This record gives sequence, C-alpha cells and structure tokens, in this order.
Amino acid sequence: MTRQPLLPLFTVGLLCLAATCTAAEPASESAEQATPTTRGIIDLEQDTRPDTAVQLVGDEGHAFIPEPATGREVESKWVYADGVLTASPSWDSVITPDNYTDFRLYLEFNVNISDNPNPNPEQDGNSGVYIQQRYEIQIQNAFGIAEEDFKHTYCGSIYKFKKPDHLVAKPAGEWQTYDIVFRAARFDGDTKTENARITVYHNGTLIHDDVELSNKTGAGRAEGPEPGPIKLQGHNNPVQYRNVWVQRLEL
Repeated sequence: MTRQPLLPLFTVGLLCLAATCTAAEPASESAEQATPTTRGIIDLEQDTRPDTAVQLVGDEGHAFIPEPATGREVESKWVYADGVLTASPSWDSVITPDNYTDFRLYLEFNVNISDNPNPNPEQDGNSGVYIQQRYEIQIQNAFGIAEEDFKHTYCGSIYKFKKPDHLVAKPAGEWQTYDIVFRAARFDGDTKTENARITVYHNGTLIHDDVELSNKTGAGRAEGPEPGPIKLQGHNNPVQYRNVWVQRLEL
C-alpha cells in the first residue's frame, strides 16, 4: 500500500499546523536557522502515491537500468514480469537513470526463501537499497532473529552504521515495505558542510528517525556534492520488488 506524504510548508513567514495558519514573527538576522530534518514528510494515514512521484516499478514496467561495472555496461540478469522486478542471481545491480538529491522513496520487497535449512542471515534473501549509490539500507531475511543477536548488517540496518530501532521484519515470502525520506549532504565546493540525513519506516514502523549519516556505508561510492541514482543491489538472491516510486523533495 502506498501512502501520500504530508509535505512540509516552506512559505516564508508562515507556520502552518493542521488546518490553522498563523503569521510567524520575522526572524532576526542573527537568529539561527532550524536544524535540517527529514521528519514530518510521511503521513501514514494516507494511502495514495503522490501525483508528483515517478513510478520506478509498477504494473506497466520498470525504469531501472543496469549499473555499469568497471566503466562498462553489463548484461543484466534482473527479470521483470507481472509488475514484479526480480533481482539477479548474480552480482549485477540496477540503478535509476536519473540522479536525486532530496527525495522520498517508497518500495515493496519480498525476500526469497532459502533452500538452506540453517542459512546465514547475511546470505539469505540479501539485497539492498543504495541511496545515491552511497548509503545502503539493508535487505535480507531477518525474521525471528532475537534482538541480542541482531547485527547492524541485518534487514533494516543502515549497513554497518546503525541497527533499526525496532525489529519488524516479516517472514520470507511475505511482502514488506520501506518508506524512506532522504536529505543529501551539503557541500561548499568539495568541502562538506552538512551531513546527509535519513528517516526510514519499515512495514509502517519508524526504525530510523532523522539519522545523521557521517559518511558513505560499506561498498557505497564516496560522498560528494553531485546527486546520485538509487540502486537496487544484486547479491546472489532473487529478491523481488514491486510498487517502487520516488518523489523529489526540497528539504
């Protein structure tokens, strides 16, 4: 199920809460600006895709393209059928043809059921969502793992950076959702002035609340001032994706 975001209002001099709007006092030149945030974008009560969102995987097809490897195009082994995009059984990944700065990303995924009766969680249903090809939100089969055994490389984690605040993974074979709001790092030339920030809902539960990202994660590409594509990782597991859309924001 998709959800309509409650977008923040950026009208100068107005502060709008619910249905009541009142004029805000003019800020003095010395007043500090509010801390940038990815909070307040997602409204869980709404269930429709925003009109301004672009469908990346849907009933009519998908928009992803093969991720170039070592400067060359690779043959994609991803398969699309009946509204579902299935990850490659190899290591090739796919990316959006467009680059993004600040955005909301919604996706539904289904981790595969392993043939191994005692699978290593990091090898079972493994894939990932790479924001700007830099920051990975991990996907894999983490259902039933106890909190004390849960690692920061398991499903819902910001890979090797932070575990989710709540463990809400569903069993393999059931569709799950990520709803992500991302604000890109800011740069003055090549000097970073603000870290990236991210908020993530997993199956409707807030698992990362406006987390500040100090650097890229894992195999992500280096941070920089340029925007980047969204990547779905191929990791030897036929993880499925459906109803994926992205909405550009100005945060």
